[in-house]
Amino acid sequence: MSKNREAEEGGDEKKNTSLRLSGKTLKALKMRAIEEDTSVQKIVETLIEDYLRKRRKKAR
Repeated sequence: MSKNREAEEGGDEKKNTSLRLSGKTLKALKMRAIEEDTSVQKIVETLIEDYLRKRRKKAR
């Protein structure tokens, strides 16, 4: 990974994980990603980051 990309992503190296979704959900998610000119990975990552930010705020 390039240094610029690492800096954009908070300096964290990307790691793989696995996620099981129903076929219907995955198809809808892929279609939404295409409509929004983004990727399923980016949608999921953004949702998780938002969730974690909200949880941190509640813990304070």
